[in-house]
Amino acid sequence: MSEKVEKLKERIRQLERILEISRDLSSTLNFHPLLIKITRVAAELTNTEASSILLLDKSTGQLYFEAATGVTESALVGIPVPLEGSIAGWIVKEGKPLIIDDVDKDPRFYRHVDTLTSFRTRSILGVPLKVKDEVIGALEVLNKKGSQPFTEEDVEVLTTLAAQAAIAIENARLFQQSDLVAILAHELRTPLTSIIGYTRLLLTQADLNPALRRSFLETISHEASRLNSLINDFLDLIRLESGRVRLSKKLVHLRHLIEEAVATVRPQAEARRIKIKIQIPRNLPPIMADERRLMQVLLNLLSNAIKYNKDEGLVEVKATLKDRAVEVSVRDTGIGIEPEELP
Repeated sequence: MSEKVEKLKERIRQLERILEISRDLSSTLNFHPLLIKITRVAAELTNTEASSILLLDKSTGQLYFEAATGVTESALVGIPVPLEGSIAGWIVKEGKPLIIDDVDKDPRFYRHVDTLTSFRTRSILGVPLKVKDEVIGALEVLNKKGSQPFTEEDVEVLTTLAAQAAIAIENARLFQQSDLVAILAHELRTPLTSIIGYTRLLLTQADLNPALRRSFLETISHEASRLNSLINDFLDLIRLESGRVRLSKKLVHLRHLIEEAVATVRPQAEARRIKIKIQIPRNLPPIMADERRLMQVLLNLLSNAIKYNKDEGLVEVKATLKDRAVEVSVRDTGIGIEPEELP
């Protein structure tokens, strides 16, 4: 009798916690913090060592890890998981919960993830994340503490949490996309105004001399390129904010990448007699990163450091080892940004 009472008390506690987190989730619209919160509660409610969220990318037909608790998140986020040949893939395709008490005996277990993260998965409980009738991903918990098997109560608790979580995830996506659309409209106004203004001049002033006409056309071309760049940047930002940026991580030699980025912007610097100084320790190890995205970040930082610098100024690129991470900084001799203007 006392065992039944204890189980009932535990069930009530879990339901109260789910109700509490449901209120919390409904008020959280920041995408990544929301996902972290969900994984933490999932691990807590099921008494497991780790938890993760995978979301489906329809364009690639693959699942991607978006957040995790109990595992090194930086090593996990962005890793693709195929729909075929994975436990999470089965859950998403079938739209049903799944318990695997011993992953070593299940051919659907995707071992590549454990290899990358050095985490030892023994057992898994996963449930689909559904919005209406559409499955958008999976919520998984790993390794019940005390080597206990997963129970139907665990399935029920995780399914209830997943139902609340899926709605919160979709709301956060929609909110951030609408917010970004408003920002995009504001940013596009300046180049569009220039293009419209110079086009009207060309249409109404038939007697413009060739040099001035060419100057107007060059301005239109420049602003059109700027417009295209803004749109591409915002598309990347929307993907990032909605969790759809896919990182293709591999070992990257940062020294080579920095030197390549500097070589790309050097003509821009030399035109204004700006010196670029590189400080990279010889013992800098390779890092796990998305090479293309990292190069994009480096080029943006360097281009801005040159663009807003003074003539005959200096740009310093520095890489330093900090614990188990590498910090890259770009410093210039421009006027900088006033503290009150910083976000």
